[in-house]
Amino acid sequence: MKALLEIAVFNIESALLAASSGADRLELCENPFDGGTTPSYGFLKNASEIISIPVFPIIRPRGGDFLYTQSEFKQICYDLELCKDLGFKGVVCGLLMQDGTIDHIRTSALVKLAGDMEFTFHRAFDRVIHPLQALETIIETGAKRILTSGQVPNAFDGKDLIQQLTQKASNKIIIMPGSGVRSNNVLALQSFTGVKELHSSARLPIQSSMHFHPDSMHEIIMNTLVDEMEIRKMKELLS
Repeated sequence: MKALLEIAVFNIESALLAASSGADRLELCENPFDGGTTPSYGFLKNASEIISIPVFPIIRPRGGDFLYTQSEFKQICYDLELCKDLGFKGVVCGLLMQDGTIDHIRTSALVKLAGDMEFTFHRAFDRVIHPLQALETIIETGAKRILTSGQVPNAFDGKDLIQQLTQKASNKIIIMPGSGVRSNNVLALQSFTGVKELHSSARLPIQSSMHFHPDSMHEIIMNTLVDEMEIRKMKELLS
């Protein structure tokens, strides 16, 4: 069964590379070592103008947990409205309560604010206390999909829960596995779980192109791009 491939990108060059390598959709993020945070206005504006495939920016004001103050929630609302104004097809977000349940009230408010934009509840889901109950709560909010690794670091290792979520979700919401998804496991993961969408960062560390590096800094500067060949391999397998 043919499946959609979403690629997480952390800069505009990666967005261009992923789009040209066959990605079906992009998740737009910054700060990969924080797990992804809200892109800057410049990144959002640039991507909205030059990327032709669907782009879903993440709306996450900081790294760390997914328990947000009222001031942070207000920031999330402003960023969501900006994404809507820029014409993005969807957004990616997630909010939890202190006890590990879904922040139902504020998530529902964000889904409503998103309007015609699709709303993906991101891997905050992997930190909920009761995943099957959380699934039903997220369905009630009106969200379109859930991004999850099955509550473990690597989605292939979490395939049993992902399969269970997919079966329970039926046609009410999309379950999309992500984290550690690569060409060496994407087909097996898709076949086992029955999912119709998969998510990968296909991340590739690249050394800086700078010719001069001051020895006194004692560091090697690396950039994060996407692995074009890896994306093409995954697309070929899923097609």
